[in-house]
Amino acid sequence: MSELTLTVMRLGFLAVLWLFVIVAVQVIRSDLFGTRVTQRGSRREAGRQQAARQAPPQQRQQSGGRRGRNTPTKLVVTEGTLTGTTVALQGQTITLGRAHDSTIVLDDDYASSRHARIYPDRDGQWIVEDLGSTNGTYLDRTRLTTPTPISPGAPIRIGKTVIELRK
Repeated sequence: MSELTLTVMRLGFLAVLWLFVIVAVQVIRSDLFGTRVTQRGSRREAGRQQAARQAPPQQRQQSGGRRGRNTPTKLVVTEGTLTGTTVALQGQTITLGRAHDSTIVLDDDYASSRHARIYPDRDGQWIVEDLGSTNGTYLDRTRLTTPTPISPGAPIRIGKTVIELRK
């Protein structure tokens, strides 16, 4: 084997070794400091809020008039390690799970990292959806297989944690 071929192979091996070291350091860094979470759609939401403020009072009343008296205003944890925790319902999606970026972080062995989500539909009704969790999400003792509307006061069970929508 020529001297040139041997030198090229040594340099290639050295480059692959350094690439491995750099990737390993990046993985360790992300484990220690977490990943960067960016807000999606924050510019669009700010634009909508500004447009709503600039709209005439008649339009504001019509667009805000979707809420009825039966519409829940908060999400309350009634059982589990987070008992008493309350989240205001402001029209945004609420994620539930063990992942650190969930809206409600569940410290429960039976919860998946991305377990379920609760979101409003266009009519102002709140919907709960299981996100393919291992142990399932239950609404009134019924395991969810499809996105299901939630009535206020109906218990949503994820492992040992029970959550309810309240007025």
